[in-house]
Amino acid sequence: MIRRVVRQSKFRHVFGQAVKNDQCYDDIRVSRVTWDSAFCAVNPKFLAIIVEASGGGAFLVLPLQKTGRIDKAYPTVCGHTGPVLDIDWCPHNDHVIASGSEDCTVMVWKIPENGLACALSEPLVVLEGHSKRVGIVSWHPTARDVLLSAGCDNTIMIWNVGTGETLITLDDMHPDVIFSVCWNRNGSLICTACKDKKVRVIDPRKGKITAEKDKAHEGARPMRAIFLADGNIFTTGFSRMSERQLALWNPRHCMALTGV
Repeated sequence: MIRRVVRQSKFRHVFGQAVKNDQCYDDIRVSRVTWDSAFCAVNPKFLAIIVEASGGGAFLVLPLQKTGRIDKAYPTVCGHTGPVLDIDWCPHNDHVIASGSEDCTVMVWKIPENGLACALSEPLVVLEGHSKRVGIVSWHPTARDVLLSAGCDNTIMIWNVGTGETLITLDDMHPDVIFSVCWNRNGSLICTACKDKKVRVIDPRKGKITAEKDKAHEGARPMRAIFLADGNIFTTGFSRMSERQLALWNPRHCMALTGV
């Protein structure tokens, strides 16, 4: 008898029911080269989706009410020279979105009131400073014009988008690829998940690590960490046997409150 190494999901026989076609976004060529992150972002007005593009990187911006089949010739945001890896809407302006790319740059875009009528290739600002591809962009939750980016150079950069200048550079805290970065509710701290299997809580203003958990998940596959409203940290990852795991951590004590 062969011992089963990976446990079958108890949800393997559960199937969802698709909504009607006129309530879906159909025929979108979603990118296959995105970072290990969401390939889309949504706000109260628009849906943005990273799509396949020849000769560079691009993403669609669709008004929420524009459902149904999307024309292949629909205009895109297409200023990057490499594939777009992450996008994030500004929480203070529903028409501003940031994008990170394999071309090592971060770009900030202004979307017209009614969406795109033609291709948009001129960003509001280009942020240059990373030496390798940029896989994470995240706006500050409370401060205007403050944007975080992280890349394959294992560096986190915090920008003043209004001036295009770097406010903070954290380049000595992660020895390997950063899988995820998340602000806490008021933007005073960030938590990160790294390929070295550590979850870190960082005070960016002081440039110091305030809490650290080694081997939050022992599997080799990517893990993610987010701050919850109460200050605890929720993580997803895998065990050594590739079983999916969820955990809730208290950053003050680096102890698991619960785990699945």
